Amino acid sequence: SGSAAVEVSVTRETGAVVLHGKRLRVSGAAVGAREVRVLEQPSLEQLALLVTPPLRAGHNYTLTFQYLANLSESFHGFYKSTYRTRDGELRVLAATQFEPTAARMAFPCFDEPAFKARFSIRIRREPRHLALSNMPIVKSVNITPWLVEDHFDTTVRMSTYLVAFIISDFESISKVTSHGVKISVYTVPDKISQAGYALDAAAKLLDFYEDYFGIPYPLPKQDLAAIPDFQSGAMENWGLTTYRESMLLWDPEKSSASSKLWITIIIAHELAHQWFGNLVTMEWWNDLWLNEGFANFMEFVSVSITFPELRVEDHFLRICFDAMAVDALNSSHPVSTPVEDPAQILEMFDNVSYQKGSCLLNMLREYLTADVFKAGLVHYLQKYSYRNTRNEDLWHSMTNASICPSVGDDKNEQLGDGFCRRGPQSSSNAHWTEGVTLDVKAMMDTWTLQKGFPLVTVTVRGKNIHLQQERYLKGVDSASPSGYLWHIPLTYVTSKSDTMQRFLMKTKADVIILPEEVEWVKFNVDMSGYYIVHYEGDGWDHLINLLKENHTVMSSNDRASLINNIFQLVRIKKVSISKAFDLTLYLKHEREIMPVHQGLSELISVYRLIERRGVDSTEKQLKEYIVHLFRDLIDSQSWSDEGSVSERFLRNSLLLFACVHGYQPCVEKAQGYFTEWQKSNGSLSLPADVKITVYAVGAQVPEGWDFLLSKYQLPSFSVERNNIEFALSLRGSKEKLQWLMDQGLRGDIVRTQDLPHIMMYVARNPSGYHLAWMFLKENWEKLVEKFELGSSLISSIVTHVTSWYSTRSQLAQVKEFFGSLEEKSARLRCVQQAIETIEDNIQWMDQNLEEVKAWLQNKQL
Repeated sequence: SGSAAVEVSVTRETGAVVLHGKRLRVSGAAVGAREVRVLEQPSLEQLALLVTPPLRAGHNYTLTFQYLANLSESFHGFYKSTYRTRDGELRVLAATQFEPTAARMAFPCFDEPAFKARFSIRIRREPRHLALSNMPIVKSVNITPWLVEDHFDTTVRMSTYLVAFIISDFESISKVTSHGVKISVYTVPDKISQAGYALDAAAKLLDFYEDYFGIPYPLPKQDLAAIPDFQSGAMENWGLTTYRESMLLWDPEKSSASSKLWITIIIAHELAHQWFGNLVTMEWWNDLWLNEGFANFMEFVSVSITFPELRVEDHFLRICFDAMAVDALNSSHPVSTPVEDPAQILEMFDNVSYQKGSCLLNMLREYLTADVFKAGLVHYLQKYSYRNTRNEDLWHSMTNASICPSVGDDKNEQLGDGFCRRGPQSSSNAHWTEGVTLDVKAMMDTWTLQKGFPLVTVTVRGKNIHLQQERYLKGVDSASPSGYLWHIPLTYVTSKSDTMQRFLMKTKADVIILPEEVEWVKFNVDMSGYYIVHYEGDGWDHLINLLKENHTVMSSNDRASLINNIFQLVRIKKVSISKAFDLTLYLKHEREIMPVHQGLSELISVYRLIERRGVDSTEKQLKEYIVHLFRDLIDSQSWSDEGSVSERFLRNSLLLFACVHGYQPCVEKAQGYFTEWQKSNGSLSLPADVKITVYAVGAQVPEGWDFLLSKYQLPSFSVERNNIEFALSLRGSKEKLQWLMDQGLRGDIVRTQDLPHIMMYVARNPSGYHLAWMFLKENWEKLVEKFELGSSLISSIVTHVTSWYSTRSQLAQVKEFFGSLEEKSARLRCVQQAIETIEDNIQWMDQNLEEVKAWLQNKQL
């Protein structure tokens, strides 16, 4: 039960006040001392107070509510979570997840980001529990011997979605940052020993951000809480960030290098939000990317400086490739796009807002230079602190404040219009815009207000490089749509000069004249631009030869981007699949994580399509080809936790690939480890980075599968749960796979928060993908009830379960099922993405299957 008091100032006379409430049973409401009538409109999640006589303009009033509600059974609002102690006792806690539109499930409020307010919170609890909220407790009052009331300090001005509270029996560890902020990590008592790494990382990262932004963190404390049931990865509530346990807790004995990397990145993301999102908030959800794109980008900036040994930059390209995969479909949306209802708002939490947003910021930083970009950010944060912003506010900060970071410097002159032209002396860094007004808004509007991304076609004729841009679009009718034009900050190197050259392309076609003829040219240096490149004529042949003869002439990011780009060009028939496969031959000599990962990723995607079609001979030959390419690298891996984080990350991927695809030396080694581990009843300590591989091989036989399941249920194996889920879902009979998904829905043995991942893993299993689709169809209503229509988890389930479909009958089934649902489900963007992807897969198979067969037969290994 609760009571809420909201102070409002009235700007215009009104007889009604409308605000948000969802599933609240309001028992009474008043304005000042007057009792008022309350109307409810459940479909709009709104409450109305009818006031007579009307409220007068220019006056302040206090609206008060008395209400009751149930703790939510889903993962949003004020919800119930449970866990078992080591002794098997079931304990209950309550936590909140309000973003984007669920604060209204906990208290009546103006639940939109622009209605910023200060919040004073009081919570009554039993003495055995402790309550946490955004601010520290200022006093606790004993109401009765069995009831304590905690009074929390008043917050700063902030949006409703950032309010948070937790009532639990968690334990904590704490330390104070060098700037004097108290950091604490809260977790269930049995896991407090796994909280140390997060505590140290959070302290280091919060210090970094305070120094980088030059704006002090405004609260006295920052708590990080690991919640046993949590839908997303984490949430940036101001002063009380919340996390899935696997995204915060790290066990030095059992956790892998990759989990350390992701935990660090996620903490960095949530702490970046304390400035981007919390201090300065988007005015409405259409500009969500101002929160999420920034937090995603700042993860990489902060972690690369504070934890250089994690080599986080090795993973940045991957997120841009992931964003492009979605952005290449017609069902994509501009980074900034209109949204109205809660389901549409939830759909904004996707690869475009997060990943594309951060890739665009990276491109802008490269374009403006790091110093200028940082000056613009600081100006933006300082100017709009405790306020709300739109897209254009950021661009104005970037243009006005930062293009002349040193006003009065004789090299730059500030013009009356607030723009800055670089003077003649400042051209030493061979920048883009000598003597030209830099208009960040005009450039960035082309990237944020239209969907998709450009394909730049490069044709070399003597000293002239002819350039053309068009929208890259996958799909059946992929004649490039007209009317799309970007301002593209092109970069390039050539066979004659490894000095990066720059050129801002603002037109459909252009020409660059080189000082001399060159053998090859590579555009989009290090893939820092959000575009892909096609080399007309013999351009690709020169690059393929270069990789074959001396691949290290190019950076590893450049090699990864060539691999990615050529396979994307196959999809739109610009390049043959044979040429793409010719390029992959050089991978036999590749040793760097990014290109190896990209090569594996592109080839496994082709393999999955062929595997699903049951083209046995081609499937076998392709698998042998992929193993052949990476055999030397696989054979050289030690089954240990030695090496840098990137080396360990690569070991994890390579051994898992090799063992799952039946490479015998790998399988035998993993079987040996599994047998030893099973004999020790799970007490043998396996190297953290090879565990997932050992489990996946062990789960191939029924006894191994059952043994893993028995360990999965033990509290001492909680760190291993994700690895074991992966192994159980990838292997096992149809009955076992079905049982796993059913359990995920029940939530006893398998937590419901893990069900989406289990469904995705089962869908990757050749004998399970049909089961995953049937499960989705039969349980659609329950899935939506648990995870919410429009959420990123619903979207991931829909797209992953169908991602390797490539037949017309599968397409018809998917269309028929979603067409039969009510309109809100049928209209989901993920449904359109799934349908387009299947259409694209059908076209790919029709176009390329025979050619892949022929290529593999010619390359008798």
